[in-house]
Amino acid sequence: MAGLGVSLAMAAGAAAGAGARAQPAATSVPVKIVALGDSLTAGYGLADKNGFVPQLQAALTAKGIAAELANAGVSGDTSSDGFARLDWSVPQGTAAIIVELGANDMLRGIKPQITHDALDAILKQLSARHVAVLLCGMRAAPNLGADYGKAFDAIYPDLAAKYGALLYPFFLDGVAGNLKLTQPDGMHPNPDGVGIIVARILPKVEELVARARALPPS
Repeated sequence: MAGLGVSLAMAAGAAAGAGARAQPAATSVPVKIVALGDSLTAGYGLADKNGFVPQLQAALTAKGIAAELANAGVSGDTSSDGFARLDWSVPQGTAAIIVELGANDMLRGIKPQITHDALDAILKQLSARHVAVLLCGMRAAPNLGADYGKAFDAIYPDLAAKYGALLYPFFLDGVAGNLKLTQPDGMHPNPDGVGIIVARILPKVEELVARARALPPS
C-alpha cells in the first residue's frame, strides 16, 4: 500500500507538471504598453526604426522581456492635447503607459498650473483603470525664468508621488544640449540620442513591466 501511495503521488505530480507545462507562463504573455507623448515619442525627423518606441521595443526584446509597445506620440501635442485623446490612445487591455508630455507646454510658455492639471487628469484616469504608469519629466528652459522653472519642474515629482507612479525625472537626460546627439534643430534627438534615452530609461521600463504584471486587468 505504501508503494501504491508513492506511485499515485508520483503520477499526480507528473500530471500536475504536464498541466503546468500546458499553460503558458505568465511572464511569456506580452505586457501591452502605450507610449503617450509628443514628437519625442512620435519619432520626429527619424526613420521609423530609429524612433523611441522601436528602439525601446528592440531593447526589451533583446533582454527577453515580453512587452508589446504602441506608439501614441503626436508631434506638437501639449499635455492638454494628450488628455483630450487619452480614451482612444489608450485602449482597453493596455496594462502600462509611458507618459511623455509637457515639452510643448514649456516651449509655448503655458502656465505650469495648466500643465499640472492636464497631467493630473491623465494620471487620475489611468489610476482608476489600474494602468501602471511611468511618468517622464521635462525641465523648463532657463530663459523662462526661475519662478516658471521652479513651478514647472515640480509638476512631475509631485504628481508621481500623488499617484504612486514611477518617475523618470528628465526624458532628455544625457541628450539635451549635446549637439552630437540632436538633430539640426538642437532639440529633437537623432538616432544616437534616442539610443542614449532608451539605455537610460530601460531599467524604469523593466520596473514598469513588473508593476503592470502585478496589477489587476484594466
